Amino acid sequence: MTTKNAKLKEPRTVSNDYYLKIGATDIFNEDFLADLSSTDDEKKKKAKSHLSERLKETRVRIGTLLKTDNVSFLIGAGASMDAGGFGLASIPLELEKLLHERAVEPGNGEVTDWLVLFYKICSILSDQTFNLRERKAILAEDLTQVHSIPINLEDYLSHLYMWQASMHGLATKITFALARGGNLTVSRNDIDRLISETKRGLTTLADLPVSDKEGALKDHRRLIQKILTRPLNLRRANLFTLNYDTLVEKAADAEGVLLVDGFVGTLRRIFRPESYDVDFYFPAQTTEGRVHRLDRAFHLYKLHGSITWHRCEENWENPYGLYSTFYKQETNDDVLIYPSPLKYGQTLGLPYSELFRHFGSAIAQPQSVLFTIGYGYGDAHVNTLIRQALAIPSFTLIVVDPAPTSDFVKYLMELGDERVWLVTGTKLGSFKHFVEKLLPDLRDEEITAKVIKTYKALSHKTPDENNDTVESADV
Repeated sequence: MTTKNAKLKEPRTVSNDYYLKIGATDIFNEDFLADLSSTDDEKKKKAKSHLSERLKETRVRIGTLLKTDNVSFLIGAGASMDAGGFGLASIPLELEKLLHERAVEPGNGEVTDWLVLFYKICSILSDQTFNLRERKAILAEDLTQVHSIPINLEDYLSHLYMWQASMHGLATKITFALARGGNLTVSRNDIDRLISETKRGLTTLADLPVSDKEGALKDHRRLIQKILTRPLNLRRANLFTLNYDTLVEKAADAEGVLLVDGFVGTLRRIFRPESYDVDFYFPAQTTEGRVHRLDRAFHLYKLHGSITWHRCEENWENPYGLYSTFYKQETNDDVLIYPSPLKYGQTLGLPYSELFRHFGSAIAQPQSVLFTIGYGYGDAHVNTLIRQALAIPSFTLIVVDPAPTSDFVKYLMELGDERVWLVTGTKLGSFKHFVEKLLPDLRDEEITAKVIKTYKALSHKTPDENNDTVESADV
């Protein structure tokens, strides 16, 4: 039995490519994984065959989970990386480059003070020295060869908001005595502008896919295709996302799929959360009055907002003061929860509270399954709802992450709970590889099962029975 104070068991290191753990059981044997890179051709061939069989068995098991009544997916930033998305572990190079473009004053080409402040803050928080001119020259080179500033983006924004709050009222400047010596003077105008430009840059970067990575959209399309193979007598699948981008919407458009996303309308789509209770049917080709359920639809919930959402005045027709349209780059009315200490409070306000209420309700239903893909378990308000769902005996959680570092996930590994799956490694744990190798197309699985069943039935017939069949056919 595992005790609460037991040392966390680290994942084995025989292979960083394939790792699948269900409860306390490792699905992929260490020996055959080691043989995948063997110089012995026979061993390598057997290892590949063994791996193929295990992947097939796992797809069958996941297919069973997909057929449960309540299936939800939670998509995080990792699902957008191949399309040009960004993480929060450091300051994205693309964001830094955008700040430089915004900071140049028209006419004289001089850099404004708020960008100088940006590098002062980065130097203080990282305990390194970052020079504006040096970084400008570096950013002009190939970004794939440039190291990003090693500061967590959320920590960076947290300090900006804290300093901004300290100047609430009449103060226009504030001076901080630094722990390592010296002072930092911050003006209210510079801090306001730096926060505004950082948020603006994040919104711009969320317009995905980027120009040279349009092909990554096929992974989102494949996800949607496979979700829609669930039997029509089950509830609609729920896709929750913490991302601002519109990759899911673009993939759904490409597949001709209807999204129930909480907005209704034609010329001006407004937020109406009751629309999540709507479903789609069409009349049958008979006169018996029967209807068929549309198979190309599912529910989408954008828990942290979207680059296509905008604020407006609340009124009787639009009680939430929220509408959705095409992405507009030059706007200050966006509706997003940015990575900052304010995000926990923002989730309690509208429209986010409605969306999180749906999330908590969906995963708390009996016989529920939640796939988390590309989510690093870094948001306490999300983890709390998942932790509550784990108190339900029939709940199943599948964690898909190529290299999980969260204490939350490590604790789940320690528990050895059979309801928790951990899918990781470079060949399984990414969004692309999970959708391609482990998430089944239920229609293909059913066809394969029928073919195998027919083949086994024919192979068990006696020679006389086979001859009788041929003679009857000849007649």
